[in-house]
Amino acid sequence: MADKVYTISEVTKEIKTLLEQSFGKIWVEGEISNYINHSSGHRYFTLKDQGAQIKCVMWRWAAGHLLFEPKDGMKVKASGQITVYEKTGQYQLVVSALQPAGIGDLELAFQQLKKKLADEGLFDPTHKIPIPAYPRKIGVVTSPTSAAIRDILNITRQRAPSIEIILWPVAVQGEGAAKQIAHAIRQFNKLKLVDLLIVGRGGGSLEDLWAFNEEVVARAIYDSELPVISAVGHEIDFSIADFVADLRAPTPTAAAEIAARATAELPEWLSGYLENISSAMVRLIEDNKGRIDELSSRYGLKRPLEIIIRRAQRTDELSRLVNLHMVHRMATLKNRSRAIFEKLEIVSPKAILERGFSYTRNADGVAIKSFKQVAVDDKLEIIFYEGGAESRVTRIKPDILKNIKDGSV
Repeated sequence: MADKVYTISEVTKEIKTLLEQSFGKIWVEGEISNYINHSSGHRYFTLKDQGAQIKCVMWRWAAGHLLFEPKDGMKVKASGQITVYEKTGQYQLVVSALQPAGIGDLELAFQQLKKKLADEGLFDPTHKIPIPAYPRKIGVVTSPTSAAIRDILNITRQRAPSIEIILWPVAVQGEGAAKQIAHAIRQFNKLKLVDLLIVGRGGGSLEDLWAFNEEVVARAIYDSELPVISAVGHEIDFSIADFVADLRAPTPTAAAEIAARATAELPEWLSGYLENISSAMVRLIEDNKGRIDELSSRYGLKRPLEIIIRRAQRTDELSRLVNLHMVHRMATLKNRSRAIFEKLEIVSPKAILERGFSYTRNADGVAIKSFKQVAVDDKLEIIFYEGGAESRVTRIKPDILKNIKDGSV
């Protein structure tokens, strides 16, 4: 019986089947060469070591999950399936995952993006916007359930209760978090709601903080016309957002302390400001007097001495008027400061209690704001302007406010 004669295609298919059945999904390590990032999104390259090489292809769907950009000469670990490219009869590795050998893919992606943005000038200090000394409204971009927003609220209430905090809730980790953060930054700029932005979250692993290392967030911060304080993680954590932001705070708590200067510092700041203005005016007057004295001593001006004398008198008059104006200005600013503090005092918790209101909390110290928080027989503590009292709920009145307005209570 004559031996079977195979076509080239048949032989190639047999070899392809044998290879794919003999090898499951495997990992190989080698050095990249002849790397091509095709316009189709597919990646073509060769992996080689000292003794051999293998052609590799990474389809667009797999390449879309890369966190770094491969380059020639880079040592990597590749996972995939051995197969045969029938058109050329060459075996190849269809790569489904690629990792740097010796350095994590996240760390490599961080370093690559950091270098790229630094080369473009996104970290340039000349682009930084000064942080306002006394912002009236602060926008916060973070998770609404995080410790970060609680810390920021606590610090601002303690240091400057007049500051309004506007939270734009976003996811701070996981898929889509970076786009949410960037969108919030751009919307704050579009709506002009605040004077300052704090962008960040509490600590976590490199993976947890990764949303703040993505390019879309970095460019949103760079494009922001509002000053941005980056507050990501703990003091030892650094993110791309930290380098682009106008100011880096080591923690969200520190960001709040920077943004919300204590109200008690305001009189001292005003005093220093007025003192600087006064000193500048005095120096200007002294300089003018010195100049006049110099001119009057010149030979050519000794004849019209009367003009110089008149100007000297005018200078003295201006000096007196400036001093009067400064005294009046300082008095006005002091009165304005006093009025501000009086208004703050009126809305303080102590003043509210003094007007006959009271503060009620349960046994766990939680403030009671609604009848839904209590049940019959619950024990409550009521705080008055002077002292307090303990009580027990005997009846719940959901409509009591309506009754008060109707005059029935």
